[in-house]
Amino acid sequence: MAHEGNVHDQNSGAPRGGVYDWYQRGVKLLNDGSPAAAAALLERAAAAQPDSRSILEALARAQFNSRHYAEAAESFRQIVNANPTEDYAYFGLGLSLWRTGDVEGAQEPLAIAVAMRPDDRNYVSALRSVRATLKARKEM
Repeated sequence: MAHEGNVHDQNSGAPRGGVYDWYQRGVKLLNDGSPAAAAALLERAAAAQPDSRSILEALARAQFNSRHYAEAAESFRQIVNANPTEDYAYFGLGLSLWRTGDVEGAQEPLAIAVAMRPDDRNYVSALRSVRATLKARKEM
Protein backbone atom coordinates (compact mmCIF):
# COMPACT_ATOMS: atom_id res chain seq x y z
CA MET A 1 0.00 0.00 0.00
CA ALA A 2 1.39 3.38 -0.95
CA HIS A 3 1.96 5.92 1.79
CA GLU A 4 0.27 9.24 1.07
CA GLY A 5 2.45 11.17 3.47
CA ASN A 6 1.33 13.53 6.16
CA VAL A 7 -2.15 14.87 5.45
CA HIS A 8 -1.74 17.83 7.81
CA ASP A 9 0.07 21.10 7.29
CA GLN A 10 3.13 21.08 9.56
CA ASN A 11 2.70 24.69 10.62
CA SER A 12 -1.01 25.11 11.30
CA GLY A 13 -2.20 21.60 12.10
CA ALA A 14 -4.88 22.04 9.43
CA PRO A 15 -5.40 19.34 6.82
CA ARG A 16 -3.49 19.85 3.59
CA GLY A 17 -5.26 21.34 0.63
CA GLY A 18 -8.22 23.63 0.38
CA VAL A 19 -11.86 23.37 1.32
CA TYR A 20 -12.74 21.38 -1.79
CA ASP A 21 -9.97 18.89 -1.01
CA TRP A 22 -11.26 18.50 2.55
CA TYR A 23 -14.77 17.95 1.22
CA GLN A 24 -13.62 15.34 -1.32
CA ARG A 25 -11.51 13.46 1.23
CA GLY A 26 -14.31 13.67 3.79
CA VAL A 27 -16.86 12.20 1.38
CA LYS A 28 -14.42 9.43 0.45
CA LEU A 29 -13.85 8.60 4.12
CA LEU A 30 -17.60 8.58 4.70
CA ASN A 31 -18.18 6.28 1.73
CA ASP A 32 -15.32 4.04 2.86
CA GLY A 33 -16.90 3.56 6.30
CA SER A 34 -14.90 6.03 8.40
CA PRO A 35 -17.58 8.53 9.44
CA ALA A 36 -15.73 9.94 12.46
CA ALA A 37 -12.66 10.78 10.39
CA ALA A 38 -14.94 12.17 7.69
CA ALA A 39 -16.74 14.37 10.21
CA ALA A 40 -13.44 15.85 11.41
CA LEU A 41 -12.48 16.94 7.88
CA LEU A 42 -15.98 18.05 6.98
CA GLU A 43 -16.26 20.17 10.15
CA ARG A 44 -13.22 22.12 8.96
CA ALA A 45 -14.71 22.49 5.50
CA ALA A 46 -18.07 23.63 6.94
CA ALA A 47 -16.32 26.17 9.16
CA ALA A 48 -14.55 27.59 6.11
CA GLN A 49 -17.68 27.56 3.92
CA PRO A 50 -20.71 27.56 6.21
CA ASP A 51 -23.15 28.27 3.36
CA SER A 52 -22.21 25.18 1.34
CA ARG A 53 -25.19 22.81 1.31
CA SER A 54 -23.07 19.96 -0.09
CA ILE A 55 -20.49 20.22 2.68
CA LEU A 56 -23.16 20.56 5.36
CA GLU A 57 -25.10 17.54 4.08
CA ALA A 58 -21.96 15.39 3.99
CA LEU A 59 -21.10 16.59 7.50
CA ALA A 60 -24.58 15.77 8.77
CA ARG A 61 -24.39 12.28 7.27
CA ALA A 62 -20.94 11.74 8.81
CA GLN A 63 -22.20 12.93 12.21
CA PHE A 64 -25.24 10.67 11.98
CA ASN A 65 -23.16 7.65 10.97
CA SER A 66 -20.77 8.43 13.85
CA ARG A 67 -23.77 8.32 16.20
CA HIS A 68 -23.46 12.02 17.02
CA TYR A 69 -27.18 12.46 16.54
CA ALA A 70 -27.60 15.84 18.23
CA GLU A 71 -24.85 17.34 16.05
CA ALA A 72 -26.36 15.72 12.96
CA ALA A 73 -29.76 17.16 13.84
CA GLU A 74 -28.25 20.63 14.09
CA SER A 75 -26.48 20.26 10.73
CA PHE A 76 -29.64 18.99 9.02
CA ARG A 77 -31.60 21.83 10.66
CA GLN A 78 -29.18 24.37 9.18
CA ILE A 79 -29.86 22.93 5.71
CA VAL A 80 -33.64 23.04 6.26
CA ASN A 81 -33.48 26.62 7.55
CA ALA A 82 -31.44 27.74 4.54
CA ASN A 83 -33.48 25.81 1.98
CA PRO A 84 -36.90 24.52 3.08
CA THR A 85 -37.28 22.45 -0.10
CA GLU A 86 -34.60 19.92 0.87
CA ASP A 87 -36.64 16.77 1.54
CA TYR A 88 -33.53 14.72 2.42
CA ALA A 89 -32.56 17.25 5.08
CA TYR A 90 -36.02 16.95 6.67
CA PHE A 91 -35.64 13.18 6.61
CA GLY A 92 -32.17 13.38 8.18
CA LEU A 93 -33.40 15.84 10.80
CA GLY A 94 -36.30 13.57 11.71
CA LEU A 95 -34.09 10.48 11.98
CA SER A 96 -31.50 12.36 14.02
CA LEU A 97 -34.11 13.67 16.46
CA TRP A 98 -35.59 10.18 16.73
CA ARG A 99 -32.16 8.76 17.60
CA THR A 100 -31.68 11.39 20.31
CA GLY A 101 -34.93 10.18 21.87
CA ASP A 102 -37.03 13.13 20.71
CA VAL A 103 -39.64 10.96 19.00
CA GLU A 104 -42.27 13.69 19.14
CA GLY A 105 -39.89 16.22 17.59
CA ALA A 106 -39.01 13.74 14.85
CA GLN A 107 -42.59 13.48 13.65
CA GLU A 108 -42.93 16.90 11.98
CA PRO A 109 -39.76 16.84 9.83
CA LEU A 110 -40.50 13.27 8.77
CA ALA A 111 -44.07 14.25 7.87
CA ILE A 112 -42.72 17.14 5.78
CA ALA A 113 -40.28 14.80 4.01
CA VAL A 114 -43.13 12.38 3.23
CA ALA A 115 -45.34 15.25 2.00
CA MET A 116 -42.55 16.32 -0.35
CA ARG A 117 -41.73 12.80 -1.56
CA PRO A 118 -44.65 10.46 -0.79
CA ASP A 119 -43.14 7.80 -3.05
CA ASP A 120 -39.98 7.42 -0.95
CA ARG A 121 -40.37 4.20 1.04
CA ASN A 122 -37.63 5.13 3.53
CA TYR A 123 -39.39 8.36 4.41
CA VAL A 124 -42.79 6.67 4.75
CA SER A 125 -41.39 3.81 6.83
CA ALA A 126 -39.62 6.17 9.25
CA LEU A 127 -42.75 8.28 9.71
CA ARG A 128 -44.88 5.19 10.33
CA SER A 129 -42.41 3.94 12.94
CA VAL A 130 -42.34 7.27 14.74
CA ARG A 131 -46.13 7.50 14.75
CA ALA A 132 -46.43 3.90 15.98
CA THR A 133 -44.01 4.66 18.82
CA LEU A 134 -45.97 7.76 19.80
CA LYS A 135 -49.25 5.85 19.68
CA ALA A 136 -47.83 3.05 21.84
CA ARG A 137 -46.58 5.60 24.40
CA LYS A 138 -50.05 7.17 24.65
CA GLU A 139 -51.64 3.77 25.22
CA MET A 140 -49.36 2.96 28.15
